[in-house]
Amino acid sequence: MGWKIPKSAGGWRAIFYSLRLASKVGWLRLWRAMTSKNACKTCALGMGGQKGGMRNETGHWPEVCKKSLQAMVADMQHGLAPEFFNKYSIEQLKTLSPRELEMSGRLIAPLYAGPGSSHYQVVDWEFALEKIASSLRETPVDRHFFYASGRSANEAGFLLQLFARLHGTNFVNNCSYYCHQASGVGLSQSLGTSTATISLEDLDQTDLFFLIGGNPASNHPRLMRTLMQIRRRGGKVIVINPVREIGLVNFKVPSDPWSLLFGSKIASLYLQPNIGGDMALLSGIAKATLESASQNQEFIDQATQGFSDFKEMVHNLSWETIESLSGVSKVEILQAAELFSKSKNAVFAWTMGITHHLHGTENVRSIVNLALLRGMVGKPGAGLLPIRGHSNVQGLGSMGVVPNLREGFLKNLESYLGLSLPRTTGLDTMGCMEAAHNGEMDVAFCLGGNLFGSNPDASFAQQALEKTPLVVYLNTTLNTGHAWGLGKETLILPVLARDEEAQPTTQESMFNFVRLSEGGPARYPGARSEVEIIAGLGSRVLGNSGPVDWRKLRAHQTIREMIADIVPGYQEIRTLEKTRNEFHVAKRVFHDTHFPGESGQASFSCVSPPVDNLGQGELRLMTVRSEGQFNTVVYEEEDIYRGQERRDVILLNPQDMAQLGFKRDELVCVVSSAGVLQPIRVRSHPIRQGNALMYYPEANILVPKEIDPVSRTPAFKNIRITLERFEESPGKTPLPLA
Repeated sequence: MGWKIPKSAGGWRAIFYSLRLASKVGWLRLWRAMTSKNACKTCALGMGGQKGGMRNETGHWPEVCKKSLQAMVADMQHGLAPEFFNKYSIEQLKTLSPRELEMSGRLIAPLYAGPGSSHYQVVDWEFALEKIASSLRETPVDRHFFYASGRSANEAGFLLQLFARLHGTNFVNNCSYYCHQASGVGLSQSLGTSTATISLEDLDQTDLFFLIGGNPASNHPRLMRTLMQIRRRGGKVIVINPVREIGLVNFKVPSDPWSLLFGSKIASLYLQPNIGGDMALLSGIAKATLESASQNQEFIDQATQGFSDFKEMVHNLSWETIESLSGVSKVEILQAAELFSKSKNAVFAWTMGITHHLHGTENVRSIVNLALLRGMVGKPGAGLLPIRGHSNVQGLGSMGVVPNLREGFLKNLESYLGLSLPRTTGLDTMGCMEAAHNGEMDVAFCLGGNLFGSNPDASFAQQALEKTPLVVYLNTTLNTGHAWGLGKETLILPVLARDEEAQPTTQESMFNFVRLSEGGPARYPGARSEVEIIAGLGSRVLGNSGPVDWRKLRAHQTIREMIADIVPGYQEIRTLEKTRNEFHVAKRVFHDTHFPGESGQASFSCVSPPVDNLGQGELRLMTVRSEGQFNTVVYEEEDIYRGQERRDVILLNPQDMAQLGFKRDELVCVVSSAGVLQPIRVRSHPIRQGNALMYYPEANILVPKEIDPVSRTPAFKNIRITLERFEESPGKTPLPLA
C-alpha cells in the first residue's frame, strides 16, 4: 500500500542503510575499498582520487553517499558461475527485474549467445576476441558503431575512439547523447564552451543557487551538503521542479551532526512548473528582472551580443502567456526575480529535467540568458553548472568519444598520427540505433552501460539490436540489455572496475577536474581491463605496424602521453601519474568575461517558450530515477523519499486522480503514442496538476523516439499519455519492461 513520504531525506535512515550494505560484503572490506585512492564510480560530482577516498575535490572529509556504496557493493558481489547461465535461460532472464539482474553477481567469464541460443554459454577469451575481430575485418566499416558509458576511464575512452577512427569510421558516441548532450550544445552556442563554467570552490562564494529540473537529494546526495552550507551562510536556494521532492525541502546531512539531528532547510523558494514549462518560467524571471531595471547593463554592453532582440522577445511575452505555459503564478515568479536581483553571486544548476525535452537545447540557452542578464557568468562564485550523472561522462566527451571531433582535436590527432582521418559525418547514438533498425549495422560495440535500457521506445530498441549480426557488451554485472538487447550473435565480456585496475586510470568531474585513480587488486581473474581488450582488438584488426603500435597502448601512461599531445587542455595529464597533482582542464573555468567564441562575447538567444497543447484527458509524463537507483542501474525497488515501496506505479496530483475517477492502487493501462504499459498502480503525489511521474527505465516503452533536433537528445520528459482502467484478459498482458 506504499509508505508515507518522510518529513526529511537523508539522516539516520541513510546511515542505517549504509551499515546494512556493509554487512553484505564485510565492513572492513568495504571500508578499505571506499578509502582507496580511486574516483567515485557513480556521479560526476567528484570524490576520491589522490585526495583520498571519501574526500571531495577540495579535500573535505567525509564525503560519501549511498550511491557510492551501492556501486561498490555491486562490484564486490560473488562471481557468476557457469551454473547460473545453465539454470537461467535467456527467456528467464527477461523475467528478472533490473535490480535482480544487477544483484545476481559479477560477470567473471566471457558469455556467448548465437542464433537460436536458448542460454548464454561460457566461452574463452580467444574465441570472444577473434569473433569480434573477424566480424570487424570481414564486414564493411560503415556498418560498425561504437558506444561508451560514462563509467569508463579516459584511457579506455580515448583508445576506443582512436580505434574507431583508424578503423575508418566516425560512428562513435557516448551515453551523453541520451542525457546531457543538450547542455553541451546549448552552452557551446551561447558561450563557446560545453561544460561547467565554475569550479567546486566557486560554490563557497555563492549566495543564490538555482536548482532547475533535478533531484540531487536522490541522485547526487553529496551536493546537499553544499546547499546546506549556502543556506547556513544566509544564501538562498530556488528549486524549480514539477514535483515537490522532500529532499529539496529538508535534508539531514549525515556527515554534519547538527543537520543530522535537526535537519536542514534547503529550498528558500520552491516553484512547481508544468513539465516543459521551464522556458516560460525562466522568461518570466527575465521579464521581471528587466521591468525592475535590475539587469547588469555594463556587463551586457561589454561582454554580450544579441541583447536587444532578446529584450524585445521577452517584452512581447505577456504575463498571461507566461503563467499559462509555465503553470506558475506571476506572484511566485516575481518572488524568484526579487531574490535574483538581490544576489551578488548566482549559480544556475540543472539536470535532465531540462535536457530531456524536444526543446532541451533551448531550455539550456534560456538558463544562460538569465545568467547573462545580471552578469552571473565570468566571475568567481557565479556561473553555470550542468549536474552530470555518470562519473566520467564528461571525460569521454573530452577524449573524443563523439561522432564529430572539434577541429582543434582533429588537427592535433592527424598531426600526431601523420595521416588524414575520416571526415564523413558521424552518427550519434540515436542515429546508430536507427541505422541498426534499418538493417544497416553489422557490429555494435558497447563499452559499458546499458544501451538497450537507456533508449526511448523499448520496442524499437529491442528490434534494432535484434537486427544487428553481432552485439558486444563490456560490463561488470548483468543488466536488461543482456536479456532484451541481443543481436543475432551476442558477446558479453567481463571487465574490471576502476578500483581493480592494475594500472592507474583518470576521470574528469563535472567541474572539469581530472582525477587519478590508483586501481587495486582484481577481485576476479577472469575479468580484463577495458584498455587491454580494446588494444588487443587493435592488434588483431589493424595490426601493429601502422601509425600506432597497439601492443604499446596497453600501457596507460603511454595513452596519457598521447592524450597530452592531442586533447586540448589536457597537457598536465602527461606527468599526473608521477606528480599525483590533479588538475582542472585548461580554459574551462571562467573567472573573467572573455569567452571562447570568435567574438569573445557571450550570446543572448531568442528562444520562445513552446506551445503546450494538452488534449482532453491527457497528462504530461516525466520519467525519473528513484532514490534506489543510479541511471539505468536499480539497486533497490523502494523509493523511500517519495514514499514508494515499488516501481510499477504512476504518481498523479490528487486533483487529477479525483477528476479521472481513480482510487489509490487501482490498476490502469498507461497509453502513449509509442506504446502501452500495464498493469500500473495509480497513486497520489505532490506534483503539479496535469502532470505525472513514472520510473525509468521501465517506462521507456511509453517514450517516443522523438529527439531535440539540435542536440538529438530524446525527450524522456513531457510525453502525452492517457490512462485507461486495466481489465485482465488474454489480450491484455504486461508488456516487456526496459
